[in-house]
Amino acid sequence: MTKFLIIRFSSIGDVAQCMTAIDDILHRFPDAEIHWITRKDMAPLLHADRRVRVVWEFDRESGARGLLRVARQLGAEHFDYLYDAHCNIRSRILKAALLSPLKVLSGRAPRRVTRHKERWKRLLLFRLGINLFDKPFKGADSYRKPLREWGVTRFDGPPAPWHFPPDFAARLDGHVRETTITLVPSANWELKRWPVARWRELVLLLPGYRFLLLAGPGDAFCEEIRAVAPERVTNLAGRTSLLESCYLVKASRLVIGADTGLLHVADLFRVPCLALMGPTAFGFPAGPRAGIIEMDLPCRPCTKDGRGRCKRPRSCMEEITAGVVAARAVALFPDTTA
Repeated sequence: MTKFLIIRFSSIGDVAQCMTAIDDILHRFPDAEIHWITRKDMAPLLHADRRVRVVWEFDRESGARGLLRVARQLGAEHFDYLYDAHCNIRSRILKAALLSPLKVLSGRAPRRVTRHKERWKRLLLFRLGINLFDKPFKGADSYRKPLREWGVTRFDGPPAPWHFPPDFAARLDGHVRETTITLVPSANWELKRWPVARWRELVLLLPGYRFLLLAGPGDAFCEEIRAVAPERVTNLAGRTSLLESCYLVKASRLVIGADTGLLHVADLFRVPCLALMGPTAFGFPAGPRAGIIEMDLPCRPCTKDGRGRCKRPRSCMEEITAGVVAARAVALFPDTTA
């Protein structure tokens, strides 16, 4: 048995993109026992994937003391391979515990790779507009690339085989009907969001479809989208857990959203999806059933995650028209009632 530890604490989209590497590791190492340490609120995603043998949960409220406690527990596992897919202060603390000089000198330390964030390239891109990254920057590919050092080279595995609680089907399947398109209109940062008016227009342009809205409890604007056609739009914003939202995404026929977590979950499941890409550089989906809609503007990309100020009143998102999105949606998911 070969023991692996993957370190990725957050967020939803990054965890989902990193999970694409699991099947690739198992293809190269069929006897692999995969452990993963993640933030406590992300843990349901990993528990749903039974290819991950052990999920280590880190509670942010426990602070440095809690992290050191988990590090001691991980040190007792004697991992053969360690993949730092986060590359932040917390992951460095864990690596310091697992890669002590004594273990390294004695040959008992795990082999390790790190997904580096290439900050100098980011500096050139966002400060000087010089792009040395592959374009488009596909997050899933960036998580797989470091594993080549271990001979992991097959990057075309099947959709993630998650297992959901048995009661999900009875409670949730009614929300996803034959003509339902799932919309994910929110994002952590305002610059990444497609305007509410565009979402409303999209609903009106597709009268033969029903729509399902998935978002967080603070996304009150979703009710504005529902109000444009309440008989065809179901608003579940704030009414589903993270795992329930993932189940609904997996059951969907088409998912439309910006660079946000549930869009990358759809990509992980190989569900057809449309990514409305605006200011960010690194959130492009990588799966074979993902489509990308973006505007060719000289100011793009201007941010790594949607934070900061916009110099052109959000043109990159404002100029994506509902008509273009509607046409691409129908091409991916024809209206059989027409």
